[in-house]
Amino acid sequence: MPYSSLSDIQTRLENGETTAVAVAQTYLDRIAAHNDALNAFVHIDTEHVLAQAKASDAHRAEHGARPLEGLPIAVKDIFCTQDGPTQCCSKILKDFHAPYDAHVITKLKEAGAVLVGKTNMDEFAMGSSTETSAFGPCRNPWNTDCIPGGSSGGSAAAVAAALTPAALGTDTGGSIRQPAAVTGITGLKPTYGRVSRRGIIAFASSLDQAGPMTRTVKDAAMITAAIAGHDPADATSVADAPMPDWLAACDAQSMQGMKIGKPKEYFVDGMDADVRAAVEAALKQCEALGAEIVDISLPHTDKAVAAYYVIAPSEASANLSRYDSVRYGHRCDDPEDLLDMYTRSRDEGFGSEVKRRILTGAFALSSGYYDAYYLKAQQVRTLIQRDFIEAFKQVDVIATPTSPVPAFKLGEKTDDPLTMYLSDIFTIAVNLAGLPGLSQPCGFSGGLPVGLQWIGPAWREDLILSAAAAYESATDWSKQTPEQFSPAGGDA
Repeated sequence: MPYSSLSDIQTRLENGETTAVAVAQTYLDRIAAHNDALNAFVHIDTEHVLAQAKASDAHRAEHGARPLEGLPIAVKDIFCTQDGPTQCCSKILKDFHAPYDAHVITKLKEAGAVLVGKTNMDEFAMGSSTETSAFGPCRNPWNTDCIPGGSSGGSAAAVAAALTPAALGTDTGGSIRQPAAVTGITGLKPTYGRVSRRGIIAFASSLDQAGPMTRTVKDAAMITAAIAGHDPADATSVADAPMPDWLAACDAQSMQGMKIGKPKEYFVDGMDADVRAAVEAALKQCEALGAEIVDISLPHTDKAVAAYYVIAPSEASANLSRYDSVRYGHRCDDPEDLLDMYTRSRDEGFGSEVKRRILTGAFALSSGYYDAYYLKAQQVRTLIQRDFIEAFKQVDVIATPTSPVPAFKLGEKTDDPLTMYLSDIFTIAVNLAGLPGLSQPCGFSGGLPVGLQWIGPAWREDLILSAAAAYESATDWSKQTPEQFSPAGGDA
């Protein structure tokens, strides 16, 4: 069971072959056996998980099944939950308990999901390797000497090692897609405004978006269908967004006549040769399935990283100003006065990467520099959005590598922030443009997974889901599992 997809588990539950309690216990046993090696989960309440599963079995018996009835789903430690702590893997939020559930958590509960626990992440979602976590780094199941990507690395590692069949992550500049790529799973970032941000601890408010991390494309569609929709309490949630049938799009599994854009700016010198070869082979497979590959250009791609690392830190500096240690969170010992309490508490509570981004953002927004940095970055963002609009006049979807390199070694880039930032070079533009993006496995480089990224027009998750499902059905990359964590004994 552990490496089963959500849809497979759902079928077994519907047929009476297993129960939600049995399914939950299987994954709890996996977590107990393997989490020490990965540090994927930072909070588990076994009794609460089993209580949810028992309640799900009772609901199925008395009222029938809801869309995600009895299905285990882990959640990144950035989602507010009434049950257990929400710490954003930061010392400044140590032992914080949210007084309410995030909107997406409420939606998962209403759909019958069993919430397994909180997963590790880069502190306040700021990072590409899950090494900035106050709980220590997470590890990649394919090679535990390597990073699992970031910032949703804990969710990615947990799904890749079958500690859970699915998880929620958030994506501000690639934080769902990049870890999905380097751990060999599927990750979907919906269109900005598709999923409510209420109750998600804010990093960069114009970029953050929640989405699923799963073993298969269909599983991603199942979760997205459950968590999407307008939330009147979130000003960034779009009320009249079209809601295609994403499950039907997955079932179509056809690329016949589809035009796939191949942007020259995403196939550049310096990227890993095996990554390039795997993505090129994937595009040839798409041609064999009836698609047409169209060479396109997204000319402002090279400006995306610079624009992002002005906009995101600027918004982060504003969002993180609320952590003053007055009402909740870490507070320094024996402060001399109010100012001393503020400064020492924030200095002790925030990690070095978060401090770096707060300072960068505060500088970019400061008097005399706003026009030169933040305003200019927003103008570049508009140019990037226009590039995509023009491209989608020629093609249905765009295909690129997700990451220019496979997972790198733990500690390899921690002393070089600029090199670390380039890990997201192929994902950042999608967030700046507010578009949907999906990563799925398409091969290996040195024994580590490679990701293929699909980008679609705004509100057309159905197009990228359809393309990804067709590719998935024609290959077996999504069925590959890390040997060290393969099921054995009682896991079967």
